[in-house]
Amino acid sequence: MSQEPPAPPGQASWREVALLFLKLGTIAFGGPVAHTAMMRHELVQRRGWVTDQRFVDLMGATNLIPGPNSTELAIHLGFDRARWRGLIAAGVCFILPAALMVTGLAWAYVTYGHTPAVEGILYGIVPAVIAIIAHALLGLLRTAVKNIWLGILAVAALVAYLLGVNELLVLAGGALLAAAARMPRPSRDQAHGMLAAPLLAGSPVFGDPAGGQLVQLFTTMLKIGAVLYGSGYVLLAFLRGDFVERLGWITEQQLIDAVSIGQVTPGPVFTTATFLGYVIAGPIGAFLATVAIFLPSFVFVGLLTKLTDKLRSAAWTSALLDGVNAAALALMAGVSYQLGLTAIIDPLTAAIALLTLGLLWKTRLNSAWYIAGGAAIGLAHTLLT
Repeated sequence: MSQEPPAPPGQASWREVALLFLKLGTIAFGGPVAHTAMMRHELVQRRGWVTDQRFVDLMGATNLIPGPNSTELAIHLGFDRARWRGLIAAGVCFILPAALMVTGLAWAYVTYGHTPAVEGILYGIVPAVIAIIAHALLGLLRTAVKNIWLGILAVAALVAYLLGVNELLVLAGGALLAAAARMPRPSRDQAHGMLAAPLLAGSPVFGDPAGGQLVQLFTTMLKIGAVLYGSGYVLLAFLRGDFVERLGWITEQQLIDAVSIGQVTPGPVFTTATFLGYVIAGPIGAFLATVAIFLPSFVFVGLLTKLTDKLRSAAWTSALLDGVNAAALALMAGVSYQLGLTAIIDPLTAAIALLTLGLLWKTRLNSAWYIAGGAAIGLAHTLLT
């Protein structure tokens, strides 16, 4: 078992960061939880670029800011490896493959009135993704759940999520309970590090611009990227409120089609914005919508890089981060459970999941092989049935 030695901060090549996240952006099916699992597999286990503790700290910290969490985690991991060039390279390369695929599918949608079928391939891919998530959860368990108290907190967070409590409330509750248990009377100089409220309060909210449609498309997507917490279902609510109800630029069916494409392509679900941008204003609309909805993430992570280490340096904020990490792990478990209910539907999908989990346990194969294998089995199943 060989790992690449961790490079000193700022001395690693941004090109290796770009190549890795370009690959991940191409194969990362399954949504944010699956993306997080794949990043851990590639950066912690296979390459040793970061430790598990650093990984869960970054995972927890990105849950404190608005925007697509897995994309923000990629951006922050890029910064850890190659500083500001790595930050930009990781984010752009993780987003780019999905944005290009979604643009192509949007062109087919506008031209032919429907999107190419991908259900057969996903039939085999998603069970493999479930196994990758389960393996990551087991690996992160000891790091994120350090004691019985955090274990109880994680179980409570999982129950709350499965009962329908908002994801942001689950994370905030985990953070505050852990901090209160560790430091019931924090000293004055430890009161820094509360990140979510200042960022949320400072998030820009744009009104309707006086300019043309492209400007309005850009600023509306920028607003959504700057204030949105939560899952793809929350994104659906924002997009519906702005583009169906307020502006009337798309229909309900077009919105559903856009969200479906964002979910069945690899990479960030937020590339739903790319699809809608194309439907509204063609290729330039797709480009502007993509840049606008992801731009706040680069800004927020750029600010977060200066504060993440401080969160771990003081006892009270370290406890807060421990609580976020435990709650985030519970959310990953809840999402993977719900995804598993819809993905593992027969003996073949169960076999794909179990085989992938066994290979992950015994080997250190590149995660692309599991995705490719699942896709091949799904395609063969579709052709033979």
